[in-house]
Amino acid sequence: MLFKMIALVFMLISATMLSAVKTVDQVDLNRYLGRWYQYAYFPTKFQPKDAALSAADYSLDKKGKIIVINTSYKDKAGTQILKQVSGKAHAVDKSNSKLRVSFFWPFYGDYWIVKLDKDYQYSVVSDRKQKYLWILSRSPRMDRDSYNEILHFLEQGGWDIGKLVITGIQD
Repeated sequence: MLFKMIALVFMLISATMLSAVKTVDQVDLNRYLGRWYQYAYFPTKFQPKDAALSAADYSLDKKGKIIVINTSYKDKAGTQILKQVSGKAHAVDKSNSKLRVSFFWPFYGDYWIVKLDKDYQYSVVSDRKQKYLWILSRSPRMDRDSYNEILHFLEQGGWDIGKLVITGIQD
């Protein structure tokens, strides 16, 4: 019996270590703030599936908390709002790469920045279990080389890229 318990604990620890999602080393929040467009994502229950364009705006309130406004649009031009939600986020550690975000208190979710362009032109956001994924860009368009680089990164990290839905504007 003791052997079975030890084996079970070892298997659980091993599984956790193998599936551990790593975030980027450091995020400069001031550079990260502003508008990001969703280029691709894993579909979720809480996000409209019929949106033609989705964007997220990040800013800081007076207390230093991050204000998040997610907007889904009916049109690719971003002029007709389909749905808009606002929430707050805060950094979990000093790296600013692991955030907790809430759109409905007291419920929070992971917002882990797992890949970030050196010039902050794209960002890849997930959670600790790889259930959620968003590829964000400063523009509704993303160049093919950057997207392919992200796909390679995601495949190497164990994400199921077959679940990705592109929502950005493709050339």
